[in-house]
Amino acid sequence: MKTNDYVKYITETVVKYADQPREERVRNKVEKKSGRSPMVYRWFGILPYAFMLLIKRRQR
Repeated sequence: MKTNDYVKYITETVVKYADQPREERVRNKVEKKSGRSPMVYRWFGILPYAFMLLIKRRQR
């Protein structure tokens, strides 16, 4: 990718973001965060996540 193409892409992305209303940007951010898996699962895999769930169940 040429430098000129990269600058054009970045400029288009920034302009598209700036043209969105604030409410839409906030809503998109919240939707993106809610769709993610928990932090422990993303970083370390399923075993620590399963261990954490086991501990939480015993505490109840």
